[in-house]
Amino acid sequence: MTTTIRARAVLLDMDGTLVDSTAVVERLWLQWAKPHGIDPERVLSVVHGRQGHQSMAILLPERDHAINLLENQQMLERETGDVEGVVAIGGAQRLLEALQPHPHAIVTSADVALMTARMDAAGLTVPALAVTAESVTASKPHPEGFLKAAASLQVDPADCVVFEDSPAGIEAGLAAGMVVIGVGPHAAANAPTHAVADLTHVSIVGTDDGFEITVDESEAVTRG
Repeated sequence: MTTTIRARAVLLDMDGTLVDSTAVVERLWLQWAKPHGIDPERVLSVVHGRQGHQSMAILLPERDHAINLLENQQMLERETGDVEGVVAIGGAQRLLEALQPHPHAIVTSADVALMTARMDAAGLTVPALAVTAESVTASKPHPEGFLKAAASLQVDPADCVVFEDSPAGIEAGLAAGMVVIGVGPHAAANAPTHAVADLTHVSIVGTDDGFEITVDESEAVTRG
């Protein structure tokens, strides 16, 4: 099924949406979780799309949050220094090039250093506007990051389209009142507005008052 969406701005998650960093994220988080005896499946169900200290708070709810903040900083430093296996999601470069004339931004739970390291490793250019971990007080699934990006671009949230892969990110985009396009084989199960297998199934065409996004959902995993 092919759908066309009218938009005035696009807000892009990074990990799992523009950049495939799954291997390094899961490797480092499972290393962190092992001494705590946390079930690996539980870890992997929580950490994607959130800031690290929030994931730690969910996984170790009784622990002093000051420890989470310290270990989150250590985790960010390890992630920034480990880009082995980080590659661009299919169609990411073409999508970023097509968005150049139009308002768009990255909205990521990574900090600036980690975002830059992963985008560089994937050979992708960071958009002029990036809302990162330093820019917000509340992590996804809170909508703050997406709403802040829309305000910075001076575009009404209802006219923004979000590209996301994780449950937390999809929830955040929907909570911001935006159309959400889920990206990747698991995104459709998290009830985005639309879903695509990867970004090769997305095209952008300019219009007089914005642009149109055409999405081919034919290869997306059935919502379940």
